[in-house]
Amino acid sequence: MNLICTIPINFTPIMAKEKTDKGIETVEDKMSQNILVLGPCSAESRDQVLEVAKHVARWYPKAIFRAGIWKPRTRPNNFEGIGEIGLDWLSEVRQTTGLRIATEVANTKHVELCLNKGIDVLWLGARTTVNPFYVQEIAEALKGFEGTVMVKNPVVPDINLWLGAIERIEQVGISDVIAIHRGFHHYDSKPYRNLPQWEIPIELMSKREDIPIVCDISHISGNPSLFESLAQKAMDLEMAGLHIEVHSNPKNALSDAEQQITPSELDVLLSSIEKRNPFTDNIDFITKLEKLRSEIDDIDSNLLKNFHRRMLLVRNIGEIKKQNKVTILQVTRWKKIVSRYMDEGKALGLSKSFLEGLLNGLHDEGMRNQNDVMN
Repeated sequence: MNLICTIPINFTPIMAKEKTDKGIETVEDKMSQNILVLGPCSAESRDQVLEVAKHVARWYPKAIFRAGIWKPRTRPNNFEGIGEIGLDWLSEVRQTTGLRIATEVANTKHVELCLNKGIDVLWLGARTTVNPFYVQEIAEALKGFEGTVMVKNPVVPDINLWLGAIERIEQVGISDVIAIHRGFHHYDSKPYRNLPQWEIPIELMSKREDIPIVCDISHISGNPSLFESLAQKAMDLEMAGLHIEVHSNPKNALSDAEQQITPSELDVLLSSIEKRNPFTDNIDFITKLEKLRSEIDDIDSNLLKNFHRRMLLVRNIGEIKKQNKVTILQVTRWKKIVSRYMDEGKALGLSKSFLEGLLNGLHDEGMRNQNDVMN
Protein backbone atom coordinates (compact mmCIF):
# COMPACT_ATOMS: atom_id res chain seq x y z
CA MET A 1 0.00 0.00 0.00
CA ASN A 2 1.35 3.43 -0.91
CA LEU A 3 0.74 5.94 1.84
CA ILE A 4 3.43 8.39 0.72
CA CYS A 5 1.79 11.64 -0.34
CA THR A 6 2.97 13.71 -3.27
CA ILE A 7 4.48 16.98 -2.00
CA PRO A 8 4.05 20.01 -4.30
CA ILE A 9 7.25 21.60 -5.57
CA ASN A 10 6.62 24.78 -3.55
CA PHE A 11 6.24 22.88 -0.27
CA THR A 12 9.35 21.78 1.62
CA PRO A 13 8.54 20.03 4.91
CA ILE A 14 10.87 20.65 7.85
CA MET A 15 12.04 17.39 9.35
CA ALA A 16 11.15 16.60 12.94
CA LYS A 17 14.84 16.21 13.81
CA GLU A 18 15.13 20.02 13.63
CA LYS A 19 12.58 20.43 16.40
CA THR A 20 15.09 19.84 19.17
CA ASP A 21 13.65 22.49 21.49
CA LYS A 22 10.63 20.24 22.10
CA GLY A 23 12.69 17.13 22.47
CA ILE A 24 11.06 15.12 19.67
CA GLU A 25 13.95 14.83 17.26
CA THR A 26 13.32 11.12 16.70
CA VAL A 27 9.55 11.20 16.19
CA GLU A 28 9.61 11.09 12.39
CA ASP A 29 12.13 8.24 12.43
CA LYS A 30 10.09 6.35 15.03
CA MET A 31 6.80 6.62 13.15
CA SER A 32 8.11 6.51 9.59
CA GLN A 33 6.89 2.94 9.09
CA ASN A 34 3.49 3.58 10.65
CA ILE A 35 0.24 4.99 9.30
CA LEU A 36 -0.76 8.20 11.07
CA VAL A 37 -4.31 9.53 10.69
CA LEU A 38 -4.38 12.98 12.28
CA GLY A 39 -6.81 15.89 12.44
CA PRO A 40 -9.84 17.33 14.22
CA CYS A 41 -12.97 15.37 15.03
CA SER A 42 -14.94 17.91 12.98
CA ALA A 43 -14.06 20.55 10.43
CA GLU A 44 -15.44 23.67 12.11
CA SER A 45 -13.89 26.55 10.16
CA ARG A 46 -11.43 27.07 7.33
CA ASP A 47 -8.87 28.62 9.71
CA GLN A 48 -9.17 25.78 12.24
CA VAL A 49 -8.68 23.10 9.58
CA LEU A 50 -5.70 24.82 7.96
CA GLU A 51 -3.99 25.57 11.27
CA VAL A 52 -3.97 21.93 12.32
CA ALA A 53 -3.13 20.71 8.80
CA LYS A 54 -0.08 22.95 8.53
CA HIS A 55 1.32 21.53 11.76
CA VAL A 56 0.67 17.97 10.63
CA ALA A 57 2.26 18.61 7.23
CA ARG A 58 5.29 20.29 8.80
CA TRP A 59 6.18 17.45 11.16
CA TYR A 60 4.33 14.38 9.78
CA PRO A 61 4.24 14.87 5.99
CA LYS A 62 3.32 11.22 5.33
CA ALA A 63 0.22 11.37 7.55
CA ILE A 64 -3.38 11.25 6.38
CA PHE A 65 -5.24 14.40 7.42
CA ARG A 66 -8.75 13.65 8.68
CA ALA A 67 -11.74 15.83 9.54
CA GLY A 68 -15.42 14.98 9.87
CA ILE A 69 -17.73 16.89 7.54
CA TRP A 70 -20.96 15.10 8.46
CA LYS A 71 -21.24 13.99 12.08
CA PRO A 72 -23.63 11.16 13.03
CA ARG A 73 -24.94 12.32 16.41
CA THR A 74 -26.80 9.96 18.71
CA ARG A 75 -29.37 12.64 19.52
CA PRO A 76 -30.63 15.55 17.38
CA ASN A 77 -29.87 19.25 17.92
CA ASN A 78 -26.17 18.63 18.51
CA PHE A 79 -23.52 19.80 16.05
CA GLU A 80 -23.95 17.51 13.04
CA GLY A 81 -21.09 18.79 10.93
CA ILE A 82 -20.41 21.80 8.76
CA GLY A 83 -21.55 20.01 5.62
CA GLU A 84 -20.42 20.26 2.02
CA ILE A 85 -18.45 23.49 2.41
CA GLY A 86 -15.97 21.57 4.56
CA LEU A 87 -14.93 19.58 1.50
CA ASP A 88 -13.58 22.82 0.00
CA TRP A 89 -11.47 23.36 3.11
CA LEU A 90 -10.07 19.83 2.86
CA SER A 91 -9.28 20.36 -0.81
CA GLU A 92 -7.37 23.50 0.17
CA VAL A 93 -5.43 21.46 2.73
CA ARG A 94 -4.28 19.07 0.01
CA GLN A 95 -3.39 21.89 -2.39
CA THR A 96 -1.35 23.86 0.15
CA THR A 97 0.32 21.03 2.10
CA GLY A 98 0.31 17.91 -0.07
CA LEU A 99 -1.33 15.86 2.67
CA ARG A 100 -3.79 13.16 1.73
CA ILE A 101 -7.24 14.16 3.01
CA ALA A 102 -9.92 11.97 4.58
CA THR A 103 -13.50 12.26 5.78
CA GLU A 104 -16.37 9.98 6.83
CA VAL A 105 -19.16 8.93 4.47
CA ALA A 106 -22.44 7.47 5.70
CA ASN A 107 -24.53 7.37 2.53
CA THR A 108 -24.25 7.43 -1.25
CA LYS A 109 -24.79 11.21 -1.42
CA HIS A 110 -21.74 11.73 0.79
CA VAL A 111 -19.71 9.47 -1.50
CA GLU A 112 -20.80 11.36 -4.61
CA LEU A 113 -19.86 14.74 -3.12
CA CYS A 114 -16.47 13.45 -1.92
CA LEU A 115 -15.61 11.89 -5.26
CA ASN A 116 -16.49 15.14 -7.03
CA LYS A 117 -14.09 17.00 -4.74
CA GLY A 118 -11.31 14.44 -5.16
CA ILE A 119 -11.11 13.35 -1.51
CA ASP A 120 -8.26 10.82 -1.23
CA VAL A 121 -9.43 8.69 1.69
CA LEU A 122 -12.96 7.85 2.83
CA TRP A 123 -13.94 6.07 5.99
CA LEU A 124 -17.00 4.16 7.16
CA GLY A 125 -17.93 4.89 10.76
CA ALA A 126 -18.88 2.41 13.47
CA ARG A 127 -22.59 3.19 13.13
CA THR A 128 -22.42 2.49 9.40
CA THR A 129 -20.30 -0.66 9.57
CA VAL A 130 -22.88 -2.32 11.80
CA ASN A 131 -25.46 -2.31 8.97
CA PRO A 132 -24.64 -4.47 5.89
CA PHE A 133 -27.35 -2.70 3.86
CA TYR A 134 -25.66 0.69 4.33
CA VAL A 135 -22.24 -0.77 3.62
CA GLN A 136 -23.40 -2.43 0.39
CA GLU A 137 -24.98 0.78 -0.91
CA ILE A 138 -21.83 2.77 -0.15
CA ALA A 139 -19.67 0.06 -1.72
CA GLU A 140 -21.68 0.23 -4.95
CA ALA A 141 -21.23 4.01 -5.02
CA LEU A 142 -17.47 3.55 -4.60
CA LYS A 143 -16.99 1.50 -7.78
CA GLY A 144 -14.09 2.96 -9.70
CA PHE A 145 -12.68 4.85 -6.69
CA GLU A 146 -8.89 4.58 -6.73
CA GLY A 147 -8.23 5.96 -3.27
CA THR A 148 -8.13 4.41 0.20
CA VAL A 149 -11.15 3.25 2.20
CA MET A 150 -10.89 2.95 5.98
CA VAL A 151 -13.42 0.74 7.76
CA LYS A 152 -14.01 1.28 11.47
CA ASN A 153 -15.09 -1.65 13.61
CA PRO A 154 -18.86 -1.81 14.26
CA VAL A 155 -20.17 -0.45 17.57
CA VAL A 156 -20.92 -4.04 18.64
CA PRO A 157 -18.09 -6.56 19.15
CA ASP A 158 -18.80 -8.71 16.10
CA ILE A 159 -15.75 -9.76 14.06
CA ASN A 160 -17.92 -10.97 11.18
CA LEU A 161 -19.65 -7.60 10.78
CA TRP A 162 -16.24 -5.94 10.58
CA LEU A 163 -14.89 -8.51 8.14
CA GLY A 164 -18.09 -8.39 6.11
CA ALA A 165 -17.86 -4.62 5.68
CA ILE A 166 -14.24 -4.94 4.52
CA GLU A 167 -15.16 -7.69 2.07
CA ARG A 168 -18.07 -5.69 0.61
CA ILE A 169 -15.69 -2.81 -0.09
CA GLU A 170 -13.14 -5.18 -1.65
CA GLN A 171 -15.75 -6.85 -3.86
CA VAL A 172 -16.34 -3.63 -5.80
CA GLY A 173 -12.66 -3.42 -6.69
CA ILE A 174 -11.21 -1.35 -3.83
CA SER A 175 -7.81 -2.85 -3.02
CA ASP A 176 -6.45 -0.19 -0.65
CA VAL A 177 -8.36 -0.89 2.58
CA ILE A 178 -7.40 -0.02 6.16
CA ALA A 179 -9.23 -1.29 9.25
CA ILE A 180 -9.69 1.14 12.14
CA HIS A 181 -9.95 -0.26 15.66
CA ARG A 182 -11.96 2.29 17.68
CA GLY A 183 -13.29 0.09 20.46
CA PHE A 184 -16.77 -1.26 21.20
CA HIS A 185 -19.77 0.21 22.96
CA HIS A 186 -20.55 -1.21 26.39
CA TYR A 187 -22.83 0.09 29.14
CA ASP A 188 -19.93 -0.07 31.61
CA SER A 189 -16.74 0.67 29.71
CA LYS A 190 -14.84 2.62 32.38
CA PRO A 191 -12.12 3.86 32.31
CA TYR A 192 -12.60 3.87 28.52
CA ARG A 193 -15.20 5.50 26.33
CA ASN A 194 -15.30 2.32 24.24
CA LEU A 195 -13.86 -0.99 25.40
CA PRO A 196 -10.71 -1.94 23.45
CA GLN A 197 -11.46 -5.69 23.48
CA TRP A 198 -8.05 -6.26 21.91
CA GLU A 199 -8.88 -9.89 21.14
CA ILE A 200 -11.16 -8.78 18.29
CA PRO A 201 -8.61 -6.75 16.27
CA ILE A 202 -6.06 -9.48 17.02
CA GLU A 203 -8.45 -12.02 15.50
CA LEU A 204 -8.87 -9.76 12.48
CA MET A 205 -5.08 -9.57 12.15
CA SER A 206 -4.86 -13.36 12.21
CA LYS A 207 -7.63 -13.79 9.63
CA ARG A 208 -6.49 -11.00 7.31
CA GLU A 209 -2.77 -10.37 7.60
CA ASP A 210 -2.98 -8.28 4.42
CA ILE A 211 -5.25 -5.64 6.01
CA PRO A 212 -3.40 -3.04 8.11
CA ILE A 213 -5.13 -2.09 11.37
CA VAL A 214 -4.84 1.43 12.75
CA CYS A 215 -5.77 2.05 16.38
CA ASP A 216 -8.12 4.99 17.06
CA ILE A 217 -6.93 5.85 20.57
CA SER A 218 -9.18 8.92 20.70
CA HIS A 219 -12.48 7.01 20.49
CA ILE A 220 -11.29 4.13 22.65
CA SER A 221 -10.13 6.37 25.49
CA GLY A 222 -12.39 9.39 25.34
CA ASN A 223 -9.70 10.91 27.54
CA PRO A 224 -6.18 12.05 26.57
CA SER A 225 -4.80 10.79 29.89
CA LEU A 226 -5.09 7.27 28.45
CA PHE A 227 -3.55 8.09 25.06
CA GLU A 228 0.04 7.16 25.86
CA SER A 229 -0.73 3.72 27.31
CA LEU A 230 -3.14 2.90 24.46
CA ALA A 231 -0.72 4.07 21.78
CA GLN A 232 2.11 2.03 23.27
CA LYS A 233 -0.05 -1.09 23.52
CA ALA A 234 -1.22 -0.70 19.92
CA MET A 235 2.39 -0.49 18.75
CA ASP A 236 3.38 -3.46 20.93
CA LEU A 237 0.58 -5.47 19.28
CA GLU A 238 2.15 -4.60 15.90
CA MET A 239 -0.77 -2.55 14.69
CA ALA A 240 -0.02 -0.53 11.58
CA GLY A 241 -0.49 2.92 13.06
CA LEU A 242 -2.50 5.39 15.09
CA HIS A 243 -5.63 7.48 14.55
CA ILE A 244 -5.54 10.59 16.78
CA GLU A 245 -7.93 13.53 16.92
CA VAL A 246 -6.01 16.84 16.95
CA HIS A 247 -7.66 20.24 17.41
CA SER A 248 -6.19 23.74 17.61
CA ASN A 249 -8.42 24.52 20.61
CA PRO A 250 -9.89 21.30 22.03
CA LYS A 251 -11.72 22.93 24.95
CA ASN A 252 -13.93 24.82 22.51
CA ALA A 253 -14.39 22.02 19.98
CA LEU A 254 -17.94 21.59 18.68
CA SER A 255 -17.77 17.79 18.96
CA ASP A 256 -15.86 15.37 21.22
CA ALA A 257 -13.95 18.16 22.94
CA GLU A 258 -12.85 15.86 25.77
CA GLN A 259 -10.94 13.43 23.53
CA GLN A 260 -8.92 15.81 21.34
CA ILE A 261 -5.41 17.18 21.90
CA THR A 262 -3.47 20.16 20.61
CA PRO A 263 -0.75 19.85 17.95
CA SER A 264 1.97 20.38 20.58
CA GLU A 265 0.45 17.67 22.78
CA LEU A 266 0.48 15.39 19.73
CA ASP A 267 4.22 15.91 19.39
CA VAL A 268 4.82 15.00 23.03
CA LEU A 269 2.59 11.93 22.74
CA LEU A 270 4.30 10.53 19.65
CA SER A 271 7.75 11.18 21.09
CA SER A 272 6.83 9.11 24.17
CA ILE A 273 6.17 5.91 22.21
CA GLU A 274 8.93 3.37 22.63
CA LYS A 275 9.84 1.60 19.42
CA ARG A 276 10.10 -2.13 20.00
CA ASN A 277 10.99 -4.86 17.54
CA PRO A 278 9.20 -8.19 17.08
CA PHE A 279 12.53 -10.06 16.79
CA THR A 280 16.06 -9.92 18.14
CA ASP A 281 19.33 -11.80 17.55
CA ASN A 282 20.31 -11.64 21.24
CA ILE A 283 21.13 -15.27 22.11
CA ASP A 284 20.77 -14.75 25.87
CA PHE A 285 17.29 -13.25 25.38
CA ILE A 286 16.22 -16.07 23.03
CA THR A 287 17.42 -18.73 25.48
CA LYS A 288 15.60 -17.20 28.44
CA LEU A 289 12.45 -16.63 26.38
CA GLU A 290 12.34 -20.22 25.13
CA LYS A 291 12.83 -21.54 28.67
CA LEU A 292 9.93 -19.49 30.01
CA ARG A 293 7.74 -20.39 27.04
CA SER A 294 8.50 -24.06 27.60
CA GLU A 295 7.33 -23.75 31.20
CA ILE A 296 4.15 -22.03 30.04
CA ASP A 297 3.53 -24.79 27.48
CA ASP A 298 3.81 -27.41 30.24
CA ILE A 299 1.38 -25.51 32.46
CA ASP A 300 -1.08 -25.07 29.58
CA SER A 301 -0.91 -28.77 28.76
CA ASN A 302 -1.69 -29.65 32.38
CA LEU A 303 -4.53 -27.11 32.40
CA LEU A 304 -6.13 -28.77 29.40
CA LYS A 305 -5.85 -32.18 31.04
CA ASN A 306 -7.41 -30.82 34.24
CA PHE A 307 -10.20 -29.16 32.28
CA HIS A 308 -10.87 -32.52 30.63
CA ARG A 309 -10.97 -34.25 34.03
CA ARG A 310 -13.32 -31.54 35.27
CA MET A 311 -15.75 -32.12 32.40
CA LEU A 312 -15.72 -35.88 33.01
CA LEU A 313 -16.81 -35.17 36.58
CA VAL A 314 -19.45 -32.75 35.31
CA ARG A 315 -20.83 -35.46 33.03
CA ASN A 316 -20.96 -37.85 35.99
CA ILE A 317 -22.97 -35.22 37.86
CA GLY A 318 -25.26 -35.00 34.85
CA GLU A 319 -25.88 -38.75 35.00
CA ILE A 320 -26.77 -38.55 38.70
CA LYS A 321 -29.08 -35.58 38.11
CA LYS A 322 -30.81 -37.39 35.28
CA GLN A 323 -31.43 -40.45 37.42
CA ASN A 324 -32.89 -38.30 40.20
CA LYS A 325 -34.77 -35.87 37.91
CA VAL A 326 -32.87 -32.83 39.15
CA THR A 327 -32.45 -29.67 37.05
CA ILE A 328 -29.13 -28.87 35.40
CA LEU A 329 -28.64 -25.46 37.02
CA GLN A 330 -28.63 -24.65 40.71
CA VAL A 331 -28.20 -20.88 40.81
CA THR A 332 -27.42 -20.64 44.53
CA ARG A 333 -24.45 -23.02 44.30
CA TRP A 334 -23.11 -21.30 41.17
CA LYS A 335 -23.24 -17.89 42.87
CA LYS A 336 -21.24 -19.29 45.80
CA ILE A 337 -18.64 -20.75 43.41
CA VAL A 338 -18.27 -17.46 41.57
CA SER A 339 -17.93 -15.47 44.79
CA ARG A 340 -15.30 -17.83 46.22
CA TYR A 341 -13.15 -18.03 43.08
CA MET A 342 -13.38 -14.30 42.42
CA ASP A 343 -12.05 -13.62 45.92
CA GLU A 344 -9.29 -16.22 45.59
CA GLY A 345 -8.35 -15.03 42.12
CA LYS A 346 -8.18 -11.36 43.12
CA ALA A 347 -5.97 -12.31 46.09
CA LEU A 348 -3.60 -13.91 43.57
CA GLY A 349 -3.50 -10.74 41.49
CA LEU A 350 -5.73 -11.98 38.65
CA SER A 351 -7.94 -9.39 36.98
CA LYS A 352 -11.71 -9.33 37.35
CA SER A 353 -12.24 -9.51 33.60
CA PHE A 354 -9.99 -12.59 33.29
CA LEU A 355 -11.71 -14.38 36.18
CA GLU A 356 -15.17 -13.59 34.81
CA GLY A 357 -14.22 -14.85 31.36
CA LEU A 358 -12.70 -18.05 32.77
CA LEU A 359 -15.62 -18.82 35.08
CA ASN A 360 -18.22 -18.07 32.40
CA GLY A 361 -16.38 -20.31 29.96
CA LEU A 362 -16.21 -23.17 32.46
CA HIS A 363 -19.86 -22.72 33.36
CA ASP A 364 -21.04 -22.69 29.73
CA GLU A 365 -19.00 -25.79 28.89
CA GLY A 366 -20.25 -27.52 32.04
CA MET A 367 -23.89 -26.76 31.16
CA ARG A 368 -23.29 -28.04 27.63
CA ASN A 369 -21.85 -31.32 28.92
CA GLN A 370 -24.63 -31.87 31.42
CA ASN A 371 -27.24 -31.09 28.79
CA ASP A 372 -25.66 -33.64 26.43
CA VAL A 373 -25.93 -36.31 29.12
CA MET A 374 -29.42 -35.41 30.36
CA ASN A 375 -31.03 -34.79 26.98
